[in-house]
Amino acid sequence: MKRTQRAKRTKRTKPAQRILMKGNVAICEGAITAGCQAYYGYPITPQNEIPAYLAKRMVELGRVFLQAESELAAINMVFGSAVAGARAMTSSSSPGISLKQEGISYLAGCELPAVIVNVQRGGPGLGNISGSQGDYFQATRGGGHGDYKNIVLTPYSVQEMYDLTILAFDLADKYRNPVIVLADGVLGQMLEPVTPSTISHQPIAISKDWALDGCKGREPRKIRSLLMAEGALEEHNWKLNEKYSKIKKNEVRYETYNLMDAEIVLVAFGIAARVGKGAMNIARGKGYKVGLIRPITLWPFPEKIISDTAERLHSITQSLNHLTTFLVVEMNLGQMLEDVKLAVSGKVPVEFYGRPGGGLVTQEEILEKIKQISK
Repeated sequence: MKRTQRAKRTKRTKPAQRILMKGNVAICEGAITAGCQAYYGYPITPQNEIPAYLAKRMVELGRVFLQAESELAAINMVFGSAVAGARAMTSSSSPGISLKQEGISYLAGCELPAVIVNVQRGGPGLGNISGSQGDYFQATRGGGHGDYKNIVLTPYSVQEMYDLTILAFDLADKYRNPVIVLADGVLGQMLEPVTPSTISHQPIAISKDWALDGCKGREPRKIRSLLMAEGALEEHNWKLNEKYSKIKKNEVRYETYNLMDAEIVLVAFGIAARVGKGAMNIARGKGYKVGLIRPITLWPFPEKIISDTAERLHSITQSLNHLTTFLVVEMNLGQMLEDVKLAVSGKVPVEFYGRPGGGLVTQEEILEKIKQISK
């Protein structure tokens, strides 16, 4: 992931305005900036600020807002807008996202762009409204029926709730694919300064010559996922797989900290990465060589940076006979852990610290785990 340098300010340049914003509201403003034309949702905590805020803002802007009668209705309304070529979005929290899975599979099967926001709550079942990361498997493994993939973006700050929502709309259009913004209840309710774009976002220039927008003066088009002819479905799935390969090649995003000399490498995403970064800084102050890899895309997963780092750690272990390891930190019982282990491929040990739905990881707990590993 390339880091960009900030342009030098001149005397004439006005500093960008920073606005104190709640995470859920930042998602709304990101969607508006991205040119979201239609939002369909249904209330569930801890994401209720999204439909409540957009109920006013979308109407003010002359765009479509509709509170659907259910999560099932909401995702199918997104399907209807997407098939007509509009930028459409829905949001919910964990149980509500489960109800949308059939519609998300249909979106993927029909190659329709859409943005789905999941502000996760604790589970299983109704659980509670505290933050959780228990929906990792659901988001990264498709979640519904059939062979398909969603692009999954995971913010770790309120600023990224805004920025990654904009990116989600661009990636959805670029690849004609559903994109999930996977946040959690802590980020959704968090207040932080956000620097919104001062320039109207220009969607990537992509022709939607596939959209069902009226066939006056042209031949009719078809968009469907029911393919009954011999070999047609398999051919379609191979086509989808080719697209997923392009996404894996081009759209991996991550951030790293202190990897150059790290002997213990944390891997964490979302709010757990936020807590993990604080623990890393404390550990560094105490003399522990700790680094951090923060995936921003959970699918495609940043396996290469993890694999390359594992090679380096293995070399340290072999040459210095000194323990090196990965420490995966999650607010679940070990879901991303499986992807990290696959990427590490047995080169060095992979430790885990997690707390399931209803519990939040703390810097003190992570630091204690680092001390145990070091001993």
